[in-house]
Amino acid sequence: MGQIATAVPGFLPSTSAFHFTNHFPHQPVLTIPFPGIPKGIPIGDARRGLCGGMIFAVRDMFEAGIKPPPDTTPPAQGTPLYRYLVRRLFDSWDLPRGGARYYQLMRAPDADIVWALGRRRGIGRISIVDEWPRIRLDLDSGRLSALGVITLRSNDPLKLGINHQVLAYGYEYRGTAVTLRVYDPNTPINRADRVTISFDTANLAGRVPIGHNLAIGGRPVRGFFRARYRWSDPIRALGP
Repeated sequence: MGQIATAVPGFLPSTSAFHFTNHFPHQPVLTIPFPGIPKGIPIGDARRGLCGGMIFAVRDMFEAGIKPPPDTTPPAQGTPLYRYLVRRLFDSWDLPRGGARYYQLMRAPDADIVWALGRRRGIGRISIVDEWPRIRLDLDSGRLSALGVITLRSNDPLKLGINHQVLAYGYEYRGTAVTLRVYDPNTPINRADRVTISFDTANLAGRVPIGHNLAIGGRPVRGFFRARYRWSDPIRALGP
């Protein structure tokens, strides 16, 4: 097989994505009003990031044909853009199904485990056999594709937030080697167009090494899946 390259027309992170990175202060993601509690009930910690909200908002804006705001610093709590990112963050989790998918893949072994009565599939096989064709179909059809990225192996559901989300916009296929081009909300805008995730489709039973240069603090990428996305009108969310 020769080289195959595909990209969503008109999309580059440097021109189509936010110019600020996914670095928010230590504050509740949102606060729910509650009788008798003047400040409401705090939910989440924005310092852990709003990556899912950022990639969903970027896809919303791209599909609406509008540019993201030129701000180079993250929006302040309570602003229309911040509220929009938070709402899309919760949408990106696709609860309960999305949370269950993250947890399932966090618990999956690195490679297939075979015993007399069957096989437990490794996260590499799941990522490449089940998820990569769905992502590739999106990209071949000219659509961006939201990815949930698994960065650890754990049975602890409290560690679900350590995983990550990125937005695929193109790929290159050379033989059995695949390089995905992705928008990573953690990567500064001056390096945003050079972010990739790479893997090989040749050996699915063993551990599948996945290379990347995502800004996730040196954590590995164990696997990934195509996240369910539904468009939301950014103009309505942000106002005129």
